[in-house]
Amino acid sequence: MPSLSSIYMDAHDLAEALANKKMSAVELTKEIIAHIEKTDVHLNAICVRDFARALDAALAADEALARRVQIPLLGVPLTVKETFNVAGLPTTWGIPAYKDFVAQKDALVVSRAKAAGAIILGKTNISIGASDWQSYNENYGVTNNPFNTSRTCGGSSGGSAAALAAGFGALSLGSDVAGSLRVPANFCGIYAHKPSLNLVPLRGHIPPHLPAIPITDDLVVMGPMARSARDLALLLDVIAGPDEIDDGLAYKLQLPASRHSRLEDFKILALSAHPLTPTDSRITAAIDELAGNLSKCGADVVRESSSLPDLKAAARLYARLLNSQGGARLPAETYSFVQEVVANLKAEGDSFFADYLRGVTLSHRDWIIDNFKRAGQRSHWRQFFSEFDAIICPSAPTLAFPHDHRPNMEERIISIENETLPYRNLQIWPGIATGPGLPATAIPIGMSNDGLPIGVQIIGAYLDDRTTIKLAELIEREFGGFRPPQSLRS
Repeated sequence: MPSLSSIYMDAHDLAEALANKKMSAVELTKEIIAHIEKTDVHLNAICVRDFARALDAALAADEALARRVQIPLLGVPLTVKETFNVAGLPTTWGIPAYKDFVAQKDALVVSRAKAAGAIILGKTNISIGASDWQSYNENYGVTNNPFNTSRTCGGSSGGSAAALAAGFGALSLGSDVAGSLRVPANFCGIYAHKPSLNLVPLRGHIPPHLPAIPITDDLVVMGPMARSARDLALLLDVIAGPDEIDDGLAYKLQLPASRHSRLEDFKILALSAHPLTPTDSRITAAIDELAGNLSKCGADVVRESSSLPDLKAAARLYARLLNSQGGARLPAETYSFVQEVVANLKAEGDSFFADYLRGVTLSHRDWIIDNFKRAGQRSHWRQFFSEFDAIICPSAPTLAFPHDHRPNMEERIISIENETLPYRNLQIWPGIATGPGLPATAIPIGMSNDGLPIGVQIIGAYLDDRTTIKLAELIEREFGGFRPPQSLRS
């Protein structure tokens, strides 16, 4: 029978054990369901359970295993972020008005995971409208961090990160536009990968009032979450690729192999300071230690470079582009109010907050201008990655912080080294990769003295997803990776 140790096995090891008849898919699924029923009462990570169908799928997986069927995720348990459509289950985006909506068809990546043999255990909790760095909403309640339940698990893919850290399945599907994969990974000590823009099709990851049709986006991506770096590549290979019913919108992208397979061949910029936000000294110290260890292993690690694009300008551009999306969804009266605020901003206003507000009411003309600026930044990044293989930098400026659910986000703060900072600073580090559409792999690199995970992201050139994931694998192999929460260790 499976045990807590098998619950924490990664997808590769589970697939091998299932194929070699060391356990059955039904046994494993029952054990994980029992573990969820016992443990999730403290976390509230899985907001929609689908256990009966999971057991049916596990029985079918065992029958396929008996026939020696070979597909990559056969019998492997997986969870899905609530924002993805799963046929027969609610898709509410945490919005009360949609609490009774039930999807009729799977999102494309969900159907691909099922076709690869994955067992869908259920759906994981999110933030309201998938628009916050905490995971709570009126429909499903609050999700807690498995390492400290008084703190957030992150958002908006926070339920997925908490579920993985707690052993509720080996894999999860999440999405990211402002760090929604990477911030929860950072807070919960797991792995996540933000793919290159347009690599993974978005069909079926859509609010209930909109049709599930092929679509591309200039910022949003969907990606894998796991407890090991190699599992990211496994799930990415399953879900990536053009939408087969697309009418020309999707890009038919091909990923090259990793640039290197040995640590000593990598040239890395280890970055721990950003001009627009301070960062927790525990994170910067962990980056310093990792940089030193990588150098000892023979990697060429650089701590600063004049080749780096202007991070301040990039963050401000990203804020405008990001908030132009948010502005399109605002109620008319709220949008009018923000228009008045923006009209009263001084023309010479040069703050990050000013650009944050301007983005909400960005005209199409100004968006085109900003998009052209982004094209220039992408060109700069191509030049940078002709010199470097990857950047290692924070995923967020802070570790997991206490729950703060004040309705007005402008009233919330984050505290770093006894300094209070705007809540929106949480988007600055993730924006480095999101703005230009670069791949970024979030990895755990340590624990704080008070038992909170410390993580970073590895950013690479566009379509160098295999390079960032390979570097994550090498770091995990050399220095360790995921550690279960102390309360769940056996």
